[in-house]
Amino acid sequence: MAFANSDGPATGELAGLRAVKLLIAGGFGVGKTTMVGAVSEIAPLRTEERLSDIGASVDDLTGVEGKTTTTVALDFGRITINPQVVLYLFGTPGQDRFWFMWKELSVGALGAVVLADTRRLEDCFGSVDFFESRGIPFVVGVNCFDGADVYDEDEVRAALDIGDHVPVRLCDVRDRDSAKLVLVSLLEHAMRVALTTGGHAGA
Repeated sequence: MAFANSDGPATGELAGLRAVKLLIAGGFGVGKTTMVGAVSEIAPLRTEERLSDIGASVDDLTGVEGKTTTTVALDFGRITINPQVVLYLFGTPGQDRFWFMWKELSVGALGAVVLADTRRLEDCFGSVDFFESRGIPFVVGVNCFDGADVYDEDEVRAALDIGDHVPVRLCDVRDRDSAKLVLVSLLEHAMRVALTTGGHAGA
């Protein structure tokens, strides 16, 4: 079974991999930086800047009024699965004006987590379209914010108009175990995709 590594498309056997690249994507303020920080075994690399008055006039802060910083390049974290397999996590910037970076960040990615906030579900449409158009396996992680309405996985799937084959998982990205379960779901999904496509899990 073939998987993608951080240097290019799916080429190696899982047992022989040294690095697996995963993306954490989604809209502005959905919890990407928090998720990378919750699961990373190292102090995550962050490229956050304080929100300025100019940025506040562009970015929709509805539902995340307390947010004071934003990722302007990427977040980076690492998880060692075993001596042969290391996961490298890349959190993408959420605002539309930084999407030019997504193409480069997605090169060699095994798959992606698309984080969703049910209060601003439309914010993750762009991420879903991006990975669908490039054939990159993804799962949807619904970050259950305090005070937000809770919808079951089928309701979220219908609202996003995604196929039954795409896993949808409710989670709290502040909680390490909850966030890890989303990553496990992604790895399992990517393995299924690799089996059905002859090893070509993404672009």
